[in-house]
Amino acid sequence: MRVFMLGWEFPPFISGGLGTACYGLTKAMSTLGTEILFVLPRPVSSPFSTHVKLLSPKAGSPLESPVTEFRLDEFEHVSFRAIPSRMSDPYERPEADKLAEERTKRTKGATAEVGASTNGSAGADRATAGFVKESKGDHYAGDMFGEIQRYATLATEIARNESFDVVHAHDWMTFPAGLAVAALKNVPLVVHVHSTEFDRSGVNVDTRIYDIERRGMHGAMKVIAVSLLTKNICVHQYGLDASKVEVVYNAVEVNGNGDFDEEKYKIHSDEKIVLFLGRITMQKGPEYFLAAAKKVLEVMDNVKFVMAGSGDMIRRVIEMAAAMGIGHKVLFTGFLRGADVERVFKMADLYVMPSVSEPFGIAPLEAMSHDVPVIVSKQSGVAEVLNHALKVDFWDVNEMANKIVAVLRHPPLASTLRQHGSFDVRKRTWGDAAKECVDVYGQAVGMVKGV
Repeated sequence: MRVFMLGWEFPPFISGGLGTACYGLTKAMSTLGTEILFVLPRPVSSPFSTHVKLLSPKAGSPLESPVTEFRLDEFEHVSFRAIPSRMSDPYERPEADKLAEERTKRTKGATAEVGASTNGSAGADRATAGFVKESKGDHYAGDMFGEIQRYATLATEIARNESFDVVHAHDWMTFPAGLAVAALKNVPLVVHVHSTEFDRSGVNVDTRIYDIERRGMHGAMKVIAVSLLTKNICVHQYGLDASKVEVVYNAVEVNGNGDFDEEKYKIHSDEKIVLFLGRITMQKGPEYFLAAAKKVLEVMDNVKFVMAGSGDMIRRVIEMAAAMGIGHKVLFTGFLRGADVERVFKMADLYVMPSVSEPFGIAPLEAMSHDVPVIVSKQSGVAEVLNHALKVDFWDVNEMANKIVAVLRHPPLASTLRQHGSFDVRKRTWGDAAKECVDVYGQAVGMVKGV
């Protein structure tokens, strides 16, 4: 089977879990022999792209910008097309303070009532029209919606000269392109929902994004959700038939870490390290992490809290830590990638993911693969597959603090979580996820053929 895959992130063009998931899935699919053409809205001129092997830059392309073709050495059956883009991270909002003020509504389970929308388009022209052309991209750096439209146009042009059996579109930024390409080539569309606007914004839903998400989900033959939590949102908030949505859980690559010099990275021998790793945005609950940290520090002084990541709330969170009087106990590393991620996991005594709404959450699996005990919010998809992690409601900072103190003060508990956590990690692989995705492709193709 040959797949035309659309994604907004991929290593080295990565800003979060979406890129990690695309990497793991495509690598596993390549191992299965599935042929994949992956279209990215990113140029390959990156200081982190040293492992990218350029094959044939298309000079003189008839498109409005040249499209670069390249391969990654470890992907035997995957080729990539990169469309030069002027866009920044589509998940980051420039101003989070007003959104954060609405958080109390979120804790009571408030949901936004979103107006009517339309079903998927029937033709290529209609599929690309009406999504974004009126937008000024005012909530994002640059004209994000304009870039999404441009990506859809160029992806359609790339598809004209390609042959494939199914289109696989990852997250809402690629849904317009997926609808257009599927309509042009008369092949089934499978959309992969890694997160929804309700996860990212709660009661502050951007109706433009919601409309794109809904059109993509309704226009697709099948929908892949990363958890039952996400599937339920797709069904209840987007009006999908539950039978249309298949759950495919994410996984994590398990690598050997025996050559790491842990002593080199210790801050002090008697200090414990509690780690938050993820985007510093409203969705991830960084203020709840700080609130719990303050409570922990009231009973334990030999603890430092490391917040690794970047995002639109970073300045506000730094100021919050200072205002709480715990600024000297909270370290901000900025965005980490590659070996630095491995280092920070090796330093950590505990990983905490206090997400307000997390469709899945790969980072806890990565922490467990590095033998780090984990606390996750019950409002996360990964909580569905973890049997050996502590779980807490994101808003219950007292219970979160109690669990942090318990792990740090009681070595037998931490040891048990570490030992048994490895079972959770190893029982779920990207190979499993890849096989399940290929099975969904087969269902979609069969539906088109009337099988």
